[in-house]
Amino acid sequence: QVQLVESGGGLVQPGGSLRLSCVASGFSLSSYALNWYRQTPGKERELVAAIASFGDNTIYADSVGGRFTISRDNAKNTAYLQMSNLKPEDTAVYYCDVAGIARCQGTQVTVSS
Repeated sequence: QVQLVESGGGLVQPGGSLRLSCVASGFSLSSYALNWYRQTPGKERELVAAIASFGDNTIYADSVGGRFTISRDNAKNTAYLQMSNLKPEDTAVYYCDVAGIARCQGTQVTVSS
């Protein structure tokens, strides 16, 4: 079964860190580009970070550059989004997506004191 399963969200204080994981099954994640998006009610979906297929080329939204890192472990068929120095405005539902293949269920990240 082709799917992406996400984990790692939660509540964190401003300045804290979280790591989101996205485990792929039914296909090889290394063969595809992967995107992390986030969405909050009333706002458009935002592409947070992306990693290219067959390599480590990455892009980041200006709003998270220098604080978030996208990576991939091909042996584990897993992608990650390491989020550091989190801010309240990072609060959103985050989800990973492989275009045309699968999208994970989304996980809530809340940054609050």
